[in-house]
Amino acid sequence: MRPVGHRNPPAAVARWVALVVGAALFLLPFAMLVRDGWSALPEVFTGTEVPFARSLLNSTVVAVLQTAGQVLLCSLAGYGLARIPYRHAPVVLYATVATLMVPTAVTFVPSFVVVSSLGWLSDLRGLVVPGLFSALNAFLFRQYFLDFPPALEEAGRLDGLSRWGVFWRVVVPNSTGFFAAIAVIDFIGSWNQFLWPLVIAQDSDTWTVQVALSGLLTAQNPKVTLLFAAAAVSILPIVLVFVLLQRYLVRGVTETGLTG
Repeated sequence: MRPVGHRNPPAAVARWVALVVGAALFLLPFAMLVRDGWSALPEVFTGTEVPFARSLLNSTVVAVLQTAGQVLLCSLAGYGLARIPYRHAPVVLYATVATLMVPTAVTFVPSFVVVSSLGWLSDLRGLVVPGLFSALNAFLFRQYFLDFPPALEEAGRLDGLSRWGVFWRVVVPNSTGFFAAIAVIDFIGSWNQFLWPLVIAQDSDTWTVQVALSGLLTAQNPKVTLLFAAAAVSILPIVLVFVLLQRYLVRGVTETGLTG
């Protein structure tokens, strides 16, 4: 069978034109960031108005710890809900799903009160700990483990592994693609967080990169070129993660239905 483009050349040309125009529109903002911010790139790390280098380090620490915590805790919770039968499992599952119906704005103030009472304002613990668990990720892991081949787990038990050993030595090594997909989505989501870090990180030493960018934007004398340069630097980790783990991100969007 001949390709569609060979049967209908005008349609192929129109498709390529549409793709080129779409790609140009998508890349135009990034090209403007690099073009207008290139001259101010050294000032991003040497300027005294905003501690941008420190904010990059804080964002990296927060994103890595939250991603690792969510993958670990949510995978264990999801595996328990999917594979370990116990009396109150349905109640726990329904309670987990019910929390997904609660808007984030409703829990924002109570979460702030708890973090404030613990003395974690302007502290990395206040940025990291509330994001270590996600009911949505736990539910996604449960759905994934329900379809995991039981024969592999049975083989592990015949070899003398405990349930814990089956999880770590059989299930996790055979689920690296799904784990990586969840990790990529979590990392991007954590890196792009703005409202929670803006409220918790009241000291500039605990600012994340998104809060630092807002500081440049709302300064008394905003420097557009400096803001463009800082924005270009801030997206580099996301671009790097996307380039290296693109196939996992596409798989994660396909399997979880999340679009970022």
